[in-house]
Amino acid sequence: MEETGEPHLRGCAVSFAKLKALLAADLYRYAGRVDLKSFVRHYAFTPGYKYTVLMRTCGWLKRKPAKAFGLYPLSKLLLLRARYKYGFAIPEYTEIGPGLFLNRFGGFYIHGDAVLGSNVNLTHGVVLGYMNRGARTGAPVVKDRSFLGSGAKIIGGIAVGPDAAIGANAVVTKDVPPHGVAVGIPAKIVSDQGSDGYINRMAPPALLAACVDAYPGVGKRVLEATPA
Repeated sequence: MEETGEPHLRGCAVSFAKLKALLAADLYRYAGRVDLKSFVRHYAFTPGYKYTVLMRTCGWLKRKPAKAFGLYPLSKLLLLRARYKYGFAIPEYTEIGPGLFLNRFGGFYIHGDAVLGSNVNLTHGVVLGYMNRGARTGAPVVKDRSFLGSGAKIIGGIAVGPDAAIGANAVVTKDVPPHGVAVGIPAKIVSDQGSDGYINRMAPPALLAACVDAYPGVGKRVLEATPA
């Protein structure tokens, strides 16, 4: 997908039902269950989940007629406030699959053209940036069940395969294969053990299936990630 230089709608939930499904899958990653008590507790006290709720809600409202008659600007203001409070710079239109887990808080910088699959773990200090020139022009694609360690940097059109793990402070300059473990500067593949053991409380197939067609692109990844 080419960078337009402007915000887009590719990561914005297409309906309120799909928004709820995405937030339910995200909540499961933090609480291991989906209920009102868990939602209130994690929205109130867990920066990563609170930002995710504001981000996805803002994206859904962005699709509404006349920007939801003033609710979209309000949601955008709340999102920007959370961005500066917690140090999360993830646009509301970024294409992010269900089951996002933001570990700790501070220093998350995700380009709006990046793509994240389902059940992905991001740790503080992660950067997914855009490359403007060369063979790697574009933004990263991080596939299902990948783990990105603290301070990991992925810049440009690089694909991180499903079930991969990126070590702390690694600078990834090449594609990472499925189940690959990449560490160092520049990052090198040192193992094929992947993210096994690092992705806890994965959103189950039923929650993932409810998110199919939540926004363009997510359905294909969810179907690939759901066991037959």
